Amino acid sequence: MKTILVVASFYKGERFIREAKAQGWRVILVTGESLKEAAWPSDAIEAMYFMPDPENQWNMADLVSAVSYLARTVEIDRIAAMDDFDVEKGAVLREHLRVPGMGDTTARNFRDKLAMRGRAKDAGIRVPAFEALLNDAAIQRYLEANPGPHVLKPRTQANAIGIRKAENAEEAWAHIHALGDARSHYLIERFICGPVYHVDSVSVGGELKFSAASVYGVPPMEVFHAGRVFTSSLIRRDTAEEKALMKVNLDVLQGLNLRYGVSHSEYIRGEDGEFYFLETSARVGGANIAEMVEAATGVNLWQEWARLETAESPDQYQTPTSSGGYAGLLNTLAKQRNPDMSGFDAAEVVWKMQKDQHAGLIVASKSYDRVQELVGEYTQRFYDEFFVRMPAAENASQLG
Repeated sequence: MKTILVVASFYKGERFIREAKAQGWRVILVTGESLKEAAWPSDAIEAMYFMPDPENQWNMADLVSAVSYLARTVEIDRIAAMDDFDVEKGAVLREHLRVPGMGDTTARNFRDKLAMRGRAKDAGIRVPAFEALLNDAAIQRYLEANPGPHVLKPRTQANAIGIRKAENAEEAWAHIHALGDARSHYLIERFICGPVYHVDSVSVGGELKFSAASVYGVPPMEVFHAGRVFTSSLIRRDTAEEKALMKVNLDVLQGLNLRYGVSHSEYIRGEDGEFYFLETSARVGGANIAEMVEAATGVNLWQEWARLETAESPDQYQTPTSSGGYAGLLNTLAKQRNPDMSGFDAAEVVWKMQKDQHAGLIVASKSYDRVQELVGEYTQRFYDEFFVRMPAAENASQLG
């Protein structure tokens, strides 16, 4: 029996774990001590090991030593990293144990926003103007060539954590100086106003075997920092918009050298009508996006990822077929501990969130227009009945 080591610093990946087990593989989980009591699918896991995780930070040397010790008695055939923050952990472990899969160099393309922008730019893909916060003269040249507003982004954080906005060069320099020695871990980028899209894909041999294109109701940065109800919905298929988005997504993933795996990539459509690459990740999209994609298409990205990881060869992986529907997702922090969502009773409601202090649901239909109608109606009701604003997190340890 082959063994897959699952690395998860957050509670996620239950469907991946169950599918890997269903494919006949032994599953071993490495997670944080703070997640000992999480509802892991223990019936599908042969063994669980826990890393000390103060403020959700793991010591990489300790992780390598611990997994290397495990490898004395267990042959590890694959390593799967469940979250953005686990991508480099998985890459370091693969390099050290010489396990097939994404190594350090490719992993940096999917974790370091500076690396992914540089690689995409070199591949001829449109990206907002940007500069590393390294050399003062280079930063000044960027600011002179690009009037505000700007955003300063951490290079390796996820979601919209730690992003700062500056309206002009003076504000930008103030933020840069405030970062002190941490500035080299940031980049500055021209702020583009426009709708933000995401494409969730399965790549095999550098080709996209499945993709679903969606658009956020409001940009994630606005949700995270200004406080908004989070929404997303699939865009119309077979339109010029979808075709252009799918083309740039393929270019990005090939340019960044994602050969095998799942990805969640984000793009913004500028006032010129063109798509600009924002960022990508070699993992399943969070915030219940996977559930939305499944409701629309019948394809569960966690399961597909597990099937791809456990296939004897890429030729054995069976490409999923989309059912061709549409879906929309809403979620928000709620002012109630257990929000009453019984009044959201349209026949198209296929999923409701069960989580303290949160409200969320997914609607699905064969009709794009019906999904948009319900998302619009329910978004307003979420504001009226549930919505509460909380301060934005500055780092991953605050996400809980």
